[in-house]
Amino acid sequence: LQEAAGYIRPLQEDAKIISALDVLISFAEISIANNYHRPEINDSDVLDIKAGRHPVIEKQLPPGEPYISNSVELDNDKQQIMMITGPNMAGKSALLRQTALIVLMAQIGSFVPSEAAKIGIVDKIFTRVGASDNISLGESTFMVEMTEAADILNNLSERSLVLFDELGRGTSTYDGISIAWAIVEHIHEHPKARAKTLFATHYHELNEMEQMCPRVKNYHV
Repeated sequence: LQEAAGYIRPLQEDAKIISALDVLISFAEISIANNYHRPEINDSDVLDIKAGRHPVIEKQLPPGEPYISNSVELDNDKQQIMMITGPNMAGKSALLRQTALIVLMAQIGSFVPSEAAKIGIVDKIFTRVGASDNISLGESTFMVEMTEAADILNNLSERSLVLFDELGRGTSTYDGISIAWAIVEHIHEHPKARAKTLFATHYHELNEMEQMCPRVKNYHV
């Protein structure tokens, strides 16, 4: 038994090497099969994705139906916050999620589903997406929304990527608009961190922020 114990560490080391190879081979196979391209990771504050796609949704489309790609450009000086409006099923949520996935895939060493991507290193990806409550803990949809939003605002950094999907829908329209407006304003005016933000919303009133906040830009479907 003692002799066998001497092989535990080498076996664990072998398992670690094989698992790393397994991951890298998987990266290579999906990149070739799905037309992924090598991203450029740099030390800038720019996120520039050309013709990005959602890696999961594009695999679920009917055969022969192409995924409609979208480009995203964010930086800390000119276009910090993209305000995205459009009808249901227009692809707002897909755009938010694919941006996060492309950043994540690039930073774990994979090629990405886009024609090209230049990614300034991101230290945190924050998301407030989906409508969910937690009744067992006495938390309404609105409570969950506000708790998660507060957590994001309290932990922002200069290199953060923030995704808000229809923030404020858990309460009345005017309250929701006011809360969403205040949160976008807070992110824009943050004294230390100009976090890059994608904000999908049905509140078209928020488009007026482009006139007041120089780094907020409107996009619509």
